[in-house]
Amino acid sequence: MSESFEAILTGGHPNSLGRTLDVVEAVLSDTKRVEELFNCYQSADEVVRLRVSNALRRVQAEQPDLLIPFTDRLLNEIANLDQASAQWTLPKLFTGLHATMTAQQKDQAIQIVKRNLEHHSDWIVLNNSIEYLADLAEQDERLKTWLLPHLNRLTQEVRKSVKARASKALNKLQKTSG
Repeated sequence: MSESFEAILTGGHPNSLGRTLDVVEAVLSDTKRVEELFNCYQSADEVVRLRVSNALRRVQAEQPDLLIPFTDRLLNEIANLDQASAQWTLPKLFTGLHATMTAQQKDQAIQIVKRNLEHHSDWIVLNNSIEYLADLAEQDERLKTWLLPHLNRLTQEVRKSVKARASKALNKLQKTSG
């Protein structure tokens, strides 16, 4: 595959995968190319960045260790992208990286996802943020205390999926309360 990943990920309907699976296959065949894929987050094309998020999730599912060297870049660069697809992907990637993160990286990841839960309006960002934070809050009383009012607020959401996810998380966390 001699085309650049950015060229491969460009074009087609914005809601389609385009040739994302070709890129995933190329990265899994030649893992040195994961950085080339990651660098496509710098593309000016929002569709390319969306497909990068999708591709990275797929790469991580197959070879989780490939993204470990990119943890700091996810926390410091991608967390600042003003694009819903990047923000909804972060909790998924952070979940896969959690066991390899330092305490500081874990804290930073939590702060990023908390910010998204407080300020983002995209339903997928909210759902993925709820899931990530609720899973961690089961073992973290401070996080649980912070999260419960936000879950209560989101149980009033008009969007059914957000309301349902918040209700499920709230019920789970209330059952784990002593």
